[in-house]
Order: sequence, then structure tokens, then C-alpha cells
Amino acid sequence: MKEREIMKIFHDCGALLEGHFLLTSGLHSNRYIQCAKVLQYPELATDLGADLAACFQDLQVDVVVGPALGGILVAQEVARWLKARALFTEREQGAMTLRRGFTVEQGERVLVVEDVVTTGSSTREVIQVVEGYGAEVVGIGALVDRHTGTLDFKVPFHALLRLEIATYSPESCPLCREGLSLVKPGSRQGKVEAGYSSSK
Repeated sequence: MKEREIMKIFHDCGALLEGHFLLTSGLHSNRYIQCAKVLQYPELATDLGADLAACFQDLQVDVVVGPALGGILVAQEVARWLKARALFTEREQGAMTLRRGFTVEQGERVLVVEDVVTTGSSTREVIQVVEGYGAEVVGIGALVDRHTGTLDFKVPFHALLRLEIATYSPESCPLCREGLSLVKPGSRQGKVEAGYSSSK
């Protein structure tokens, strides 16, 4: 699919949210991409997975790894098309790790995938986990790339959709100054505790 077609899918599924959001990175934003609203439709998840997999079809991928929760379905669908295993990392006492008996073997070729890349911090954590097993990360993929600045993963990086969305540090957030309620979306959606301010 072309980028404008993917953008229409996200729009039609109500996946582009407007408001005042606390991102996983700790930054604030006036827009949030909720990929789960798209991935709830298996046929769309399969189509997007096929498109993302096509970007890496020549890399001989053995394993596709995504961080929980957003990367789980992405990893599953991309791995389907690459005929690879699909794993996901989780946080245990704040540290990214492989659990549930998952492992990667030394020398295996790994593709790391995300639903959305903002700062790349969680992606780098997954890379560190994978490389800790002696495996080789050969590429990075995402449904949506919304990063600002520069990302350099040292391996090929491809995203199906590129969005320019402003992010702010809590200290300089204009939405905080306006007094707008701060929401933490995603798997733990809800308003951030009362009394939050950009001075914290």
C-alpha cells in the first residue's frame, strides 16, 4: 500500500488521536497514534505486516522481535510473511527482557519491529537484549515513524508511515501551560494523577 492509503486506514479506524498525551518516552504531545485501533482488524494487520515484511525480505531473517505490548502483533504478522519466529520482550522490574521461555540463539539474524517509533529508546533496549544473546540485529521496522531529530540504528530502518508530530519535554510543554489534562494512552490508558505540572 502507498503511504496515503495507510494514512486513510489509520484515519478511518480512529487511530489518530488529538489531545494532551504522555508518551512512553516521557515526552508530551498533542497527537497520539493508537495502532491497536488498526491492528484489531486481522485483515489490516496481515496487510500491514506483509508490507513491512517486504522491506526486509532479502535479509534472511530468522527471528522477529517486538516490545510488548505494541510490538507483539506487528512481530507476529511480519514474521508470518518472512517465515520466521515471532517473539516479544517485556519489562521485568523496569528492565527489558525475554521471558516465557523465549530465547534467541547466537548468530541468529533478528529483525526488531515496533508499532510506533518516537525516540527509538525502546527499540534500542530490544536491540541490547537481542545482542546480549549473541544474535545479530539486521534491521528495524515500524508501522509509524514519528520521531523528530536523528535516529541511527546502524542497520536498515523502514516504516510504512512517516508523521511529523511535535513533542515537548514536560518542562517546556505548552499544553501543560494551558492546563489541559494529561492522558497516558496505550495499555495503561488514563489521566495522569491530579496535580501534575510541567515543573515536576
